[in-house]
Amino acid sequence: MERVKAKLQRRQRRRKRVRAKVSGTAARPRLVVYKSNRYVGAQLVDDERGVSLGQVRSCNVAEARGKPLREAGRLVGARIAAQAKEKGIAQVVFDRAGYRYMGVVREVAEGAREGGLAF
Repeated sequence: MERVKAKLQRRQRRRKRVRAKVSGTAARPRLVVYKSNRYVGAQLVDDERGVSLGQVRSCNVAEARGKPLREAGRLVGARIAAQAKEKGIAQVVFDRAGYRYMGVVREVAEGAREGGLAF
């Protein structure tokens, strides 16, 4: 149990370091990635106003159901990019939330880039 707590605490420390440098605005919101063992999610956040501009989770994307997490991550990235385009957002700041930039997090980023977001 201590190992699990230590792992979570390390991620939270990394998350704080990243958030100290990364902030989103209305013109360039922050694209936050969240992952669990089962699902992956992405959210667009305007930190100046403290509001969420859009969010997608793999459990809500029909095409992502039953697929491996990495494939679901790419679909989530493409879907969040489509939501951003609808709102007139072309550029975002990527926030990996303390996770390593590999695997699912990387697939979300690549899916968003393929969808037309620049970061």
